[in-house]
Amino acid sequence: MLAASTLKPPGAGRARAAGRSPRPASAWLRALAQAQALTQTLVMALAGAPALADEVSAGRAKAQACAVCHGVLGLAVHPQAPHLAGQPADYLRAQLRAYRDGTRKNEMMTLMARPLRDDDIDQLAAWFSSLRVEVVAPP
Repeated sequence: MLAASTLKPPGAGRARAAGRSPRPASAWLRALAQAQALTQTLVMALAGAPALADEVSAGRAKAQACAVCHGVLGLAVHPQAPHLAGQPADYLRAQLRAYRDGTRKNEMMTLMARPLRDDDIDQLAAWFSSLRVEVVAPP
């Protein structure tokens, strides 16, 4: 990896030749640091892909109990149940924990969520959030 001190902001020579001052070095260094952080995040995310696949698979198996109301693929079949497919994992985890802890009230969901452990909730959230929903505007 190149040291930030050996790099020059892009266009610095062209800016001076055109009579403009180049972008401040601090802005360039911030942009470089953000790019490096993004690269590290992507590498870590890709390294965790097999673990996520395991969570999704386990969540799919556990979601069979949810299918009566929320559908096999997370598209609700019961008129009072919401669709779960494509919902953000963080949202699903928060709602299941709220039902389990009693801070969100619904008789059926409280009964279903009460026995769930944190890893069960994580797996269910991974499964439902992995499902893709396509929205098509009417012609």
